[in-house]
Amino acid sequence: MIVFPAIDLKDGEAVRLLKGEMNTATVFNSNPAAQAKEFEDAGFEFLHMVDLNGAFEGRPINRASVEEIVKTISIPTQLGGGIRDLKTIEQWLDTGVSRVILGTVAVKNPDLVIDACRLFPGKIVVGIDARGGMVATEGWAETSDLEATELAHKFEDAGVCAIVYTDIDRDGLLQGCNVDSTVNLARTISIPVIASGGVASVEDIKQLKAVEDVGIEGVICGRSIYDGRIDTKEALRIAAG
Repeated sequence: MIVFPAIDLKDGEAVRLLKGEMNTATVFNSNPAAQAKEFEDAGFEFLHMVDLNGAFEGRPINRASVEEIVKTISIPTQLGGGIRDLKTIEQWLDTGVSRVILGTVAVKNPDLVIDACRLFPGKIVVGIDARGGMVATEGWAETSDLEATELAHKFEDAGVCAIVYTDIDRDGLLQGCNVDSTVNLARTISIPVIASGGVASVEDIKQLKAVEDVGIEGVICGRSIYDGRIDTKEALRIAAG
């Protein structure tokens, strides 16, 4: 199982939000590339990034920061936030990003996701952000009438390499990952699932590792790593076990 440290980019800085609200941003590092290097040096093997400004505006905003991160580290990266068309997908992949995460567009234009999987095999992740079990879009500013499992099933045979499932109600609150919802989703599809939202301690990682065989590819950790609630070495040891 992979532990993905998260770098959320807002105005060129590495921040964390509470439940996706932009006005709750806490800056953890004004140099995201240096933060990425710290993660690589600590032993993490895959980096998760989100262009927060891009998610709200529907277009890439923190391009310079992402490019600097990719140049600074050698581990693979995945990026989400404001990626709404094939041209932008191609541009990010050309930059050196390993995988792109499609969220809002997966709800509003699922055919584009299918086309992207065909054009960029092994490079497309779908981000499903849920509030009360319903999919949220536009940087979590809007909630659709689509259930998370319903959206996931649309891409069952499309070639999506993973689904990032985020429980918005827990994001950034350190209340623990919604393991039950994550497992329920993983059991209904064949696409690997990455858990996200609310990871508070190594206990969350232990719980997810215990059910890894249902299709849990990994877990994304943000605030809990930045504030030292999760011991990096212990987390990586559990995930590798």
